[in-house]
Amino acid sequence: MINLRLSACFLLSLLLLGNLSSFAAKKPLKTVGRPDAPQNGVFLFNLQSGPTTLNPLTSTDFYASQVQSYIVEGLLERNIDTYEFEPALATDWKISKDGLKYDFTLRPGVKWHDGKPLTAEDVKFSFDAIFDPQFKTAHMRPYYENIKEVKILSKNKIRFIAKRKYFKNFSVCATISVLPKHIYMNPSKKQMKKLNKTLIGTGPYILDKYIRGKKLVLKKNPNWWGNKAPHLKGVHNYKKYLMKFVKDETISIEMLKKGNLDYIGLGAEAFIKKTGGSVWGKRVHKIKVENSSVKGYGFIGWNLTNPLFKSKKTRLALYKLVNRQLMIDKFLFKLSEPAIGPLYRTSDYAPKDVKPVMYDPKGALRLLKKDGWEDSDGDQILDKVIDGKRVKFSFTILEPLQDFIKYLTIFKEDAQKMGIEVKIKFVEWNTFIKLLDERKFEAVRLAWGGGSIDWDPKQIWHSSSIKGGSNFIGYSNPKVDKLIDQARSTMDREKRKKMLYQVFKMIADDVPYVFFFNRKFSLYAHTKRMERVKDTYKYGVGTPYWWISK
Repeated sequence: MINLRLSACFLLSLLLLGNLSSFAAKKPLKTVGRPDAPQNGVFLFNLQSGPTTLNPLTSTDFYASQVQSYIVEGLLERNIDTYEFEPALATDWKISKDGLKYDFTLRPGVKWHDGKPLTAEDVKFSFDAIFDPQFKTAHMRPYYENIKEVKILSKNKIRFIAKRKYFKNFSVCATISVLPKHIYMNPSKKQMKKLNKTLIGTGPYILDKYIRGKKLVLKKNPNWWGNKAPHLKGVHNYKKYLMKFVKDETISIEMLKKGNLDYIGLGAEAFIKKTGGSVWGKRVHKIKVENSSVKGYGFIGWNLTNPLFKSKKTRLALYKLVNRQLMIDKFLFKLSEPAIGPLYRTSDYAPKDVKPVMYDPKGALRLLKKDGWEDSDGDQILDKVIDGKRVKFSFTILEPLQDFIKYLTIFKEDAQKMGIEVKIKFVEWNTFIKLLDERKFEAVRLAWGGGSIDWDPKQIWHSSSIKGGSNFIGYSNPKVDKLIDQARSTMDREKRKKMLYQVFKMIADDVPYVFFFNRKFSLYAHTKRMERVKDTYKYGVGTPYWWISK
């Protein structure tokens, strides 16, 4: 429904300047693509995994959001090089002087993929649906909870009215995914199942075919409004996307070399060790770039409702048994660095004085003893009386990616030396998500994308997000909650940063996760036939601006 990577940084700079009236695009917009790029060919793209559902109202996984980004549009878009807002489904926009009303003028002549016209009713419905109990939208509500209502001003004008100030109010309104009311309103159970497999938007591509577990095909929308927009010349240059679901990196590299894929993201080990040979630099190319895009991190999340993980001393001891530097040296070839907390290290919201928790088995052992863990029966596994019961220090980590098991195996072996039994269970993605939603796990290994440049931790770290939100581990700290709430209503970015520094430090100190790594670079590979203006734009690689050579 909302692209969480988008933020209000441009808006905030304008707020600081005191210009709150109109943000209509007055000057000509400059394309960042190649205007005369050929419009042809099928882009063979590795999505890695099939989406759990295509329904934008209920989907939460990264794979679904990637597909939706080509089909579903917002009122405004971000420029990939400047991060400034640009027109999309809206051509003009205004913010009231009190900062609580946001008016958008809809672009005339826009049609849904089924041929029906886009209306202001669709925009209003897209907001109202977020708070409709028939849809599972809890993960989106923290971003829209400060918006009181959406009013239709005229046939082509819509107004969002905020209840209170929140630094992302305008951004979330501008980037809301606009959905067709006639498709999504009051679906029956049968229709709801169909909506999981279909997707209708206004965007540059139309869902052509989706075969679960095999492939997903998008075809160019000949009636897309952007086909006639001068600043969008040179973007969305493929006639079709053929998205394949290849999780194994080695297999995806071989498919790239054979021309069965055109583009893949690469891990550090693959970039260094699996991309050598005569074809590299000729038929296929590998690229290493630095840009200002947000960076994600992997983690082990402890189910904090499980008695094993309620003690901070125990969680810190486990953290000290994860030899991240060895993993970086052995598998990541020093192209990453240890994460220090709940945000990538180069973010403006990450305090620079927080040090990473490093591998320290002796320190871990001291903590375990202080916390009452001992081997009372001589079976080489630590135990402890918790809530009147003697409990073995044994747990299972759910892992959705085969390639990461080797990292967890290092942890498993080091933990075993301390008397902790760690079991690793590979779980297929759809099942993994279901277990997360149902909170049926002891520990999970997962990764978060970078989110947005201006950090709002509520969705993951606020206690109100435990039920139905992304705080599936059950983390709760009243001081963190209070500071998050204060930061959200603080419009001054520098003041907000100071508040969120404290939030970052408290979360890091509570060790609810083992935070793994932050990448230093973006690594990818592509076939010779893929052409581009440059290796990366400022805020992303920008594959939609590439084209296929004739």
